[in-house]
Amino acid sequence: MKTILSGFIALVVLAWGADLAARGAGPGALPWLAREQGLYLSGLLSIALMSFAMVLATRPPWLERPFGGMDRVYRAHKWAGILAGGFAVLHWLVEQSGDLLKALFGRAGRPPKEEFLGLLENLRDAGEELGEFAFYALLAVVLLTLWKRFPYKFWRHLHRVMPALYLMLAFHAAVLAPPGWWSGPAGGLLAILLVAGMWGAGVSLAGRIGHGRRAGGQVVAVGRPAPDVTEVVCRLDGDWRGHRAGQFAFVTFDRGEGAHPFTIASADQSDRRVSFHIKALGDYTRALPQCLAAGQPVSVEGPYGRFELVHLDRRARQIWVAGGIGVTPFLAWLDALNQDGAQAPAAELHYCTRRADGDPFVARLQTLCRDLPGLALHIHDAAAGERLSAVQLAGPSQGAQRAEVWFCGPAAMAAELRHGLSRAWRGRLRFHQEAFEMR
Repeated sequence: MKTILSGFIALVVLAWGADLAARGAGPGALPWLAREQGLYLSGLLSIALMSFAMVLATRPPWLERPFGGMDRVYRAHKWAGILAGGFAVLHWLVEQSGDLLKALFGRAGRPPKEEFLGLLENLRDAGEELGEFAFYALLAVVLLTLWKRFPYKFWRHLHRVMPALYLMLAFHAAVLAPPGWWSGPAGGLLAILLVAGMWGAGVSLAGRIGHGRRAGGQVVAVGRPAPDVTEVVCRLDGDWRGHRAGQFAFVTFDRGEGAHPFTIASADQSDRRVSFHIKALGDYTRALPQCLAAGQPVSVEGPYGRFELVHLDRRARQIWVAGGIGVTPFLAWLDALNQDGAQAPAAELHYCTRRADGDPFVARLQTLCRDLPGLALHIHDAAAGERLSAVQLAGPSQGAQRAEVWFCGPAAMAAELRHGLSRAWRGRLRFHQEAFEMR
């Protein structure tokens, strides 16, 4: 994700630089010219990243491969929006610097202001006003996104205004861009990005995101395998295209609440039945056991994700680590492997639980692993002081063999293990982790 975003920003800067080299900075004193070009570049970067975020928000499946999964597409969407907000603030600050430059250097050397007449002048005036309003609204949404304590159910509705704000800012960028740009690299890139961004905004406003990958159905069973876990089994209609073990879907039980991403905890049995294990992590998921019942309608969009068995490197040492509810993709993996034991690799599965006694997943894992002799199951019971560490996982080999770790669980645990194992294996480690932080 970092590489793609960095490359995208570099492309925008190169287009601006090529345009500047071709046309020159024009007449004026250096401080004023620096302000003018800073205004252009910061504005171009902001609207370019917003356009990129709009396209990513449509959840295009063809981007899963280059990004490494839809979870990473959404993480890139989030950071593209945050960076766009940052460059928008920089754009505003550069705009406000005019009075400071006048106080320090005077008006002498200020580039002449372009004059526009008639309709174009009116459009530019409207663009300035819309852009200022949209900037403040965008800044508020970005700040609320970063404030994790702001309730998701309210943030989700606020986030719906983003496509409309984008269209205002796109209009602002189109009418205020230097006229000479449109015949150069910067203008060509801006035109492509604006068209793509407006398409993404239109898809979002029309409620068509993921429309082609949605399947209706109904809940057939609701269970409570643990006090804080709800198991939901759904039967979907003929629009469901099936899934691969380890993938996830966006599930809507209540249209007012909207879709939430949940890992599919079962293998595909070709009967259009899918099950989810949902941990009570917030108000919505805590209320699910009381809100759901067999026979209720459900909408499932997907499948998405690349946390799949087919992507295993079978020449590397396989280490699978599940923390708490992060066991769900591995339950699907084991379910699939029990259907075709010949495909089962040699692997170590480590399940970390707060208390093994009474944990329903412990018994299920033991049952699923029983007929897979190449798979070694290790239970780490925190209540008994059994805490998994990178030293434990690396073992005495300390990186003599190439290793591949598949991790699903708490982010802090992932960071600790990744850091320790990277030091132990020194370039011979691949660490796979799904990033379910959609906000």
